[in-house]
Amino acid sequence: MSIKRPKISIIGAGNIGATAAHWAAAKELGDIVLVDVVEGVPQGKGLDLFQASPVEAFDARITGSNGYDETANSDIIVITAGLARKPGMSRDDLLAKNEEIVRQCASESAKRSPNAIIIVISNPLDAMCTVAHRASGFPKNRVIGMAGILDTARYRAFLAMELNCSVEDIQALVLGGHGDTMVPLVSYTSVSGIPIGQLIPKDRLDAIVTRTANGGAEIVGLLKTGSAFYAPSASAIQMVEAILKDKRRILPCAALLEGEYGINGIFVGVPCMLGKNGIEKIVEVSLTTEERAALNKSAASVQGLVAGLKY
Repeated sequence: MSIKRPKISIIGAGNIGATAAHWAAAKELGDIVLVDVVEGVPQGKGLDLFQASPVEAFDARITGSNGYDETANSDIIVITAGLARKPGMSRDDLLAKNEEIVRQCASESAKRSPNAIIIVISNPLDAMCTVAHRASGFPKNRVIGMAGILDTARYRAFLAMELNCSVEDIQALVLGGHGDTMVPLVSYTSVSGIPIGQLIPKDRLDAIVTRTANGGAEIVGLLKTGSAFYAPSASAIQMVEAILKDKRRILPCAALLEGEYGINGIFVGVPCMLGKNGIEKIVEVSLTTEERAALNKSAASVQGLVAGLKY
């Protein structure tokens, strides 16, 4: 008797896609299909990862394909396809190049898996969510962007480095678009319940907030030939796990807002409850005057990108 596991299709078998497959397989979240346009790459990486399963003792079938038919009846579709940033490039520079790629990925995947939930990783993230939403025709709760979890993870990591404490004890939240205008909420940042302002001086905290906003560019500058992939892929798989296990976790994700936070018609990072239906609820939190202004500025930046889309 064959085992019916959830099916996760990952579109794009580059560093982020392949690493996402690794995280998902290791957690035994389901069977995985890797899709990429480069012949042999998804097949080779899928086979290599499956051959690791006897060593690491996980049960998950991983297959690779250069087409979309193998993705049929997926529960989750993770879109990572697109060009990665190079030194000197902003996420926004990728808009025109990646719009067509993401549009095709979402359209072809949605045709074969009409009940799936789409998670977008491709940059510029918030605008690519709009592309995937339009191309798939899916309701807004089933198109979600991975951004806030990654941005929050970077923020938490930098705070842990500053305090020389465990990352597990740091609670934080980063909202807004996935770019230089993201909004780390200092008022919601604490360490085991202790407000962060009692532990880190304001000037150091301001520097950490700035470093968080530039966290992706910092890694691009170091790598020189690519962009981050461990933390982005882990963040996406945290979302996959919350959805497939109906955990109803509250995580910062890019969601289509229709009046929440006074923002309408664009994808912006906000706290979302993730469960079996995708976004089960958008959580509105109280913001300071400064945080509200920063979120509005971030939303305006996203709006400018969306206005530049062709479709």
